[in-house]
Amino acid sequence: MRLALVNLSYLVASVLFILTFKGLSHPRTAVRANLMGSLGMLIAVVATLLLLDWGPGVQRYGVILAGLTVGAVIGALLALKIQMTAMPQMVALLNGFGGAASTLVAGAALLEELAQGRLPSTQSTVATVAAGIIGAVTFWGSLVAFAKLQEIMPGRPLLFRGQQALNVALLAVSLLLGAWLVAAPQATWLYVLIVALCTVLGVTSVIAIGGADMPVVICLLNSYSGLAACATGFVLDNNMLIIAGSLVGASGLILSQIMCRAMNRSLGNVLFGGVGAEVVTGAAADAVYAGRVKAASAEELAMILESARRVVIVPGYGMAVSQAQHAVRDLANLLESRGAEVEFGVHPVAGRMPGHMNVLLAEADIPYEKVREMDAINPSFAQTDVVIVIGANDVVNPVARTDPKSPIAGMPILDVDKARTVIVIKRSLSPGFAGIPNPLFAADNTLMYFADGKKAVLDLVDALKQAA
Repeated sequence: MRLALVNLSYLVASVLFILTFKGLSHPRTAVRANLMGSLGMLIAVVATLLLLDWGPGVQRYGVILAGLTVGAVIGALLALKIQMTAMPQMVALLNGFGGAASTLVAGAALLEELAQGRLPSTQSTVATVAAGIIGAVTFWGSLVAFAKLQEIMPGRPLLFRGQQALNVALLAVSLLLGAWLVAAPQATWLYVLIVALCTVLGVTSVIAIGGADMPVVICLLNSYSGLAACATGFVLDNNMLIIAGSLVGASGLILSQIMCRAMNRSLGNVLFGGVGAEVVTGAAADAVYAGRVKAASAEELAMILESARRVVIVPGYGMAVSQAQHAVRDLANLLESRGAEVEFGVHPVAGRMPGHMNVLLAEADIPYEKVREMDAINPSFAQTDVVIVIGANDVVNPVARTDPKSPIAGMPILDVDKARTVIVIKRSLSPGFAGIPNPLFAADNTLMYFADGKKAVLDLVDALKQAA
């Protein structure tokens, strides 16, 4: 009876998880989807506790509840304290913790089997090896991604001679040791060695990836964490963990492919040919800009915006860093009060994670129907009076269309250069993550406003009000 109840609970939780993924596909249903996912996880955890065989070697509820309480408090504090601009770092850490948990649980299950005088089955040992390899790579790779996003480490690719050969060798040796462990499960030191090698692999594989590719890396690490959890489910013979891990692994891989298509690149190119490995020199930038960049004041830009009937705002990472989303909302409301039509054009890989800009705009209560995806907004740029680019760089760089040798060649971009006037808000002419200059900044229809994103938008709002 207890087993039937547990399996029914797992079925209900699985359905809730599937509905969660469906709901997360649109901002309007995302909040409800999160609640459904949380409810599904609660049901799964309670059902798993009911399934436990409380033998002499199993800790009682007190220890487990203490662990749940500590984890819940830490999670709640992080959710409340972390700024929306730091959400990519938060996601990277959560991916890493998932991988670490899978590695530790799989290893503990192996030790428990041996301590009870039983040799684990071949399926269990193979799953243990998979959890150790994937989990260790996920944990340490996620820590490197966090360090890059937090600017503890340089965002550019960190490369050294023989790096790819080393990564291949580390993976090959780990697999060979895994095969050895399957043949001799009692040699637990092999598991420790596998985890150690994959620790190095996780670091060396992610340091080679530049900041421009972080949205894809985060999706991929999320997929890895799901696959590690799925493998651990086979170790524990837990259907719920297998289902949940499979869902996370598959969805992360699908999202990685979507992000790659948005950059017109393959997943292999992202992993082994990171954008930004070669930074363009200052001379190349001088040749592009060469006295053609036109800076403007807030008052001059306000005069242009006063007569604009259609305005599109393109947010980028600069908006996130300066936390300008609320000021951007005020600017949009002010323009609309003067009769202008205002929309937001969002590139799929703008920012540091998928949906980064959408999350920030939603935080500022900008209506969902005003936020347009790249494919939907691009045809209308030719009929747009003014485009305001706030901190975006590579995703609006026309070189992607014109230079086949560029690192971003072929990447779909927002066609802001086709608008009548383009206002670019940036602190300087420094390149984006791709490390290349942007001819848009020197275009005849572009005006630059050099300032912090939030300060610049607030200055525009003040100038517009004074012009009334």
